[in-house]
Amino acid sequence: MKLQITGGGTSAGTGLAFVAGFVDAAAFIALTGLFTAHVTGNFVLIGAELVASSTGVLAKLLALPVFMGAVAGARILALFLERRDADPLPWLLAAEAGLLAGFGLCGTLWSPLIAPDGAPALIVGMLAVAAMGVQNAIGRLSLGHLAPTTVMTVSVSQAVIDATDLALRISGNPGQTRARLLRVLPAIAAFAAGALFGAFGIAYLAFGCIALPIAILISLIVLATAPAGAKAAT
Repeated sequence: MKLQITGGGTSAGTGLAFVAGFVDAAAFIALTGLFTAHVTGNFVLIGAELVASSTGVLAKLLALPVFMGAVAGARILALFLERRDADPLPWLLAAEAGLLAGFGLCGTLWSPLIAPDGAPALIVGMLAVAAMGVQNAIGRLSLGHLAPTTVMTVSVSQAVIDATDLALRISGNPGQTRARLLRVLPAIAAFAAGALFGAFGIAYLAFGCIALPIAILISLIVLATAPAGAKAAT
């Protein structure tokens, strides 16, 4: 029997946006400017690295294929579970939590990560990239009705458009526009907050700070597997 997060999934979307912002900021600082959630941003950084220096390029080149592999793996796992009438969401969240645990543990054991393109830094970085790949897949496979949780560019643009239309009173359907705006704002705010927490966390607690996004994912797993009645009560 499939179990789903109820209440529109707002708590899941907000929690996942916080996780993405946290991991992206923490990994960017710890791993010489590696984007883990917004992987296409690494293309820009590759060009900058090639002009300015030659460090950290390999990790950025590997990020996209690793990200794609994680998305494909999440899709295969989801199909496997759906054929057995099981909800993929808690399992995908658990896979993401496991990858983040590996990211935090390996980062702690192998710190300081001096060589950006050395094996330890590559492994640590790709674990984070894979975790964000799984989260992107979750957004498409299980929580497609929610605003994106890993990249805020589209969400911010849509929020500005909707806010402008409401302010000018030119929206054809003000109720729908307002609902869409309220749907994306929590994710944007949570991502920004996560980025701040991730930056300060990696600066002061090193890789131990990854315990916070893991705890959020565990709470979402509990919520996703709770009986419908219990979720309604909460």
